[in-house]
Amino acid sequence: MTNLRKPFWPRLGITKGDLLQYYADVAPVLLPHLADRAMVMKRYPNGIAGDFFFMKRAPSPRPPWIQICSIEHASGNVIDFPIISDLLSLLWVVNLGCIDLNPWYAGCDDVDRPDYLHFDLDPVEGAAWEQLVEAALITRDALAKLHFPTFVKTTGSRGLHIYVPIVRGPTQKEVWNFAKELARTLASLRPDLITAEYRIAKRPRKHVLVDYNQNAWGRTLASVYSVRPQPRATVSAPVTWKELERGARIEDFRMDNMRQRIKRVGDLWAPLLKQRRRVRLEKFYGTSP
Repeated sequence: MTNLRKPFWPRLGITKGDLLQYYADVAPVLLPHLADRAMVMKRYPNGIAGDFFFMKRAPSPRPPWIQICSIEHASGNVIDFPIISDLLSLLWVVNLGCIDLNPWYAGCDDVDRPDYLHFDLDPVEGAAWEQLVEAALITRDALAKLHFPTFVKTTGSRGLHIYVPIVRGPTQKEVWNFAKELARTLASLRPDLITAEYRIAKRPRKHVLVDYNQNAWGRTLASVYSVRPQPRATVSAPVTWKELERGARIEDFRMDNMRQRIKRVGDLWAPLLKQRRRVRLEKFYGTSP
């Protein structure tokens, strides 16, 4: 570990060492959600106030115990992504300046067939938090009509992530198509609240984007329990639907209180990892909520 005293959140007095300690403390609940998945590194070598850059290929030289996921891209290039398989590899990637963690949705053994369907709900300019929660509940209820289990977390930035565990089988493009159909259906049912518009300039103000495009091949979202490079060191935190309905907000879940929350409620996303909770998405092709 290097430069442990380097300020990563200067205004909060949080150092790189503090970030490493946080991830070491939450590793027991975090690591199962990262296992066997390629990791895209978003590096902030000088903390949130400095520049950042994305890095896919695991740097070399690197420790021999870093596992690699080799993925061939459309260009023909094969990129060796790191895999976060244990505490040592977790601390290694955070020591490189990765504040949040961005794993693939498909396992390394079959990167074209994801085991999650997900929606990234993002408020368009002018939208209130209450509108975001309402859109999330509408999305949850639409998925419930299809008997899909849903898991929700704060993004730690501005929005909410909704995940559905699926049985591997459909390709990434098929999962993306399903998400696109559902998002557009929701937008047509509630045009006053929800948009699925891909083009930023075309999105109506004071609406909530139900973003299906993060299901596309190679896209990632910040993982559960990731600290985000935000002024208050907020965390992408699993929450219950009741907590959202009762007024929970993004800023309620931070690096300084997440460990205590985990001790109190455990890993709310642990059921997401169980095979028995997964649904067969292909049974619902062409089905509208």
